[in-house]
Amino acid sequence: MMLADAVTTTEEVTATSSRLAKIEALAGLLQRATPDEVLPLTGLLLASPRQGRLGVGWRGISALEVVHAYAPTLSIADVDVALTVLAAAAGSGSAAARNRQLSDLAARATAEEWDFLARAMLGELRTGALGGVLLDAIVRASGRTPAAVRRAAMLSGDLGETALLALTGTAEQLDDVRLVVGRPVLPMLAANAATPTAALEITGAASVEYKLDGARIQVHRHGDEVGVFTRSLADITHRVPEIVEIVRGLPARDLILDGETLSLDEDGGPRPFQETMSRFGADVSGELVLRPWFFDLLHVDGRDLIDEPLAVRLAELARIAGEWRMPGIVTDDADAAEQLSLEALAAGHEGVVVKAMDSPYMAGRRGKSWVKVKPVHTYDLVVLAAEWGSGRRRGWLSNIHLGAHDPDGEFGEPGGFVMVGKTFKGLTDELLRWQTETFPAHETHRTGAAVLLRPEIVVEIAIDGVQRSPRYPGGIALRFARVKHYRPDKSPTDADTIQTLRGLLRG
Repeated sequence: MMLADAVTTTEEVTATSSRLAKIEALAGLLQRATPDEVLPLTGLLLASPRQGRLGVGWRGISALEVVHAYAPTLSIADVDVALTVLAAAAGSGSAAARNRQLSDLAARATAEEWDFLARAMLGELRTGALGGVLLDAIVRASGRTPAAVRRAAMLSGDLGETALLALTGTAEQLDDVRLVVGRPVLPMLAANAATPTAALEITGAASVEYKLDGARIQVHRHGDEVGVFTRSLADITHRVPEIVEIVRGLPARDLILDGETLSLDEDGGPRPFQETMSRFGADVSGELVLRPWFFDLLHVDGRDLIDEPLAVRLAELARIAGEWRMPGIVTDDADAAEQLSLEALAAGHEGVVVKAMDSPYMAGRRGKSWVKVKPVHTYDLVVLAAEWGSGRRRGWLSNIHLGAHDPDGEFGEPGGFVMVGKTFKGLTDELLRWQTETFPAHETHRTGAAVLLRPEIVVEIAIDGVQRSPRYPGGIALRFARVKHYRPDKSPTDADTIQTLRGLLRG
């Protein structure tokens, strides 16, 4: 398959707001791919090359000075080889080697192909076809059932591998995809409710558990081998040796655990989220010790539990996790749930999560089986721009522009982000310094007052609510928005949607 075929298809996908048309175009492209082309093609369409980190940034790409090819000659296989060489460059002279490889690839590509490749390498394709649309295209192209493809994707954690199996394997092989200890799966997600009482009305009898202001972790163990992964499935095992040792001491040989981690201060209270996240970027533990709390068990000693009701999973978790289990109670009593929420808040935590006792573990899904309750409304949004400060903040990037995810393009480009407000509240000098140092690496261009950014940085924002406003395309504006902290553990597609925020409107 020629790269130009993928470019033409993505142009068609970007040009239409019809989800069905996107699916049809992508399905046709996948059907034309050979087995060897499915993985690299899927990686390009997702703007997530199968090679992983390429060591390539926006500045390196924008600094290239080449004459592009007049006519298309590159195949998907050619691009795959070039990206493999890029990813393999390491050690002394690697920067120069990457630059030569990038220059060669850019010269062999037409201008349109290079625009596509650059955005794919930088994770910024913006076709509105990421994730769910491409999964539906795999269903259409393969003729497999949506349930089978969706389950295989969730359990494998790899849409490319799922596409390859669906398109080239049998229905039985697709159905046989199972949890694999050591291969992380997408975490189950929670909806929101205003109070524990309201959450119980949704779930019925539930496990009401502390909601920590920590970092989500998924831990896999096979014998003495332990792997620790973030919510985005990044491997941080070597950075959290204390968690590895704790899990090695649990009474089982094979485990997949879901939980959270954070560090505690001298009085046993939670340290700020930023301190926990600093450990994820450090190769040594130093004095900051992380403690895990586990709240779910997906696999134990050869037995998959994701299809079992939560009641069964929690019984096994109690046997395995012991003191490392998340505090909580099982109840259908609203007063008891409210009391536990007050206890969690008094201990310095965020609130509670209310989980239906009959619910299976739905990897990668946000349904109403899990409902989080936090007294302060917080939402994950994407930074679209930042304005230069004035007065004491002169010289620092300060006031940030906030966008909510619009997966179906109801208020703009499908898969894009809709601006819902600005804020400079909650920004400490440390955060102002970090913004000023970090944001330029994500810059697209500047105006006189602001630096506009690619939508890549996720920030958790506390708000008092939303109000109707004609100022922004989504018809709402945030009320009293303030920065809680940045979320490097989340991707832009994890951001809350404009539809979720609009749901806060009264009347």
